[in-house]
Amino acid sequence: MTKYAGLVEYDGADFAGWAAQPGHRTVEGVLSEALGTVLRQSVRMSVAGRTDAGVHASGQVVSFEAETYLSPALISYKTTAILPKDVALRRCVTVPNEFDARREARSRTYEYMLVNDEIRSPLMRYRAGYAPQRLDLDLLQGAGKLVEGTHDFRAFTPSKSYHVRFERVVTHSRWSRYDDLLRYRITADSFLYGMVRTLVGTMLEVAEGKRELADFGRLLSGAERTEAGPAVQSRGLTLVGVDYDYPDLWRRQR
Repeated sequence: MTKYAGLVEYDGADFAGWAAQPGHRTVEGVLSEALGTVLRQSVRMSVAGRTDAGVHASGQVVSFEAETYLSPALISYKTTAILPKDVALRRCVTVPNEFDARREARSRTYEYMLVNDEIRSPLMRYRAGYAPQRLDLDLLQGAGKLVEGTHDFRAFTPSKSYHVRFERVVTHSRWSRYDDLLRYRITADSFLYGMVRTLVGTMLEVAEGKRELADFGRLLSGAERTEAGPAVQSRGLTLVGVDYDYPDLWRRQR
């Protein structure tokens, strides 16, 4: 058996999230079915991040074992050829047997896109959230910087969740703006369920003047979920990358 890593890209608009669920269309479901068809065997995958319904990915990573004569490049080509149009196996490479897409991940990076204009954008309706209100970019950037570091993020995940550890290490948290498009980029060792979308929703309250910056900072010390703001729409969120201690992981293999 050979161990493989795959780089997966998908538009999450029509998926009920990553994880396979009976009666629902999921990324794991369609990808495992396609891989099984190409490799002519059942495939069990480990995934770097189990994205929620509506969330996109340009840098999702999976790992799996298979016994096949196909080259990694041919696996990705043949699998993508039979996948639906909103998902692709962009790369496939061989990796050491001990590699696991979830356990070996050093960090994950998400981006949230937000159209901030009085008029909505039809072209971004599946790729960005929408906030017509006036927002203070300086306050947004100030809130983003506060997120960097080691914090207790229990205020930013549902109170009834499967998590038992709420501390996360955030190495990058920054807002930027280009015309009417706001972009939030965050990198952490791992994420709680709904964490990024709730962080964004609460930071927007700061930028609107509805919440003091100091109060937002207080939430990063383990406040209750009811004290933070609402989660924004999932359609603006994209998993853009996963980092590993493997240089040149996605080098092309033929």
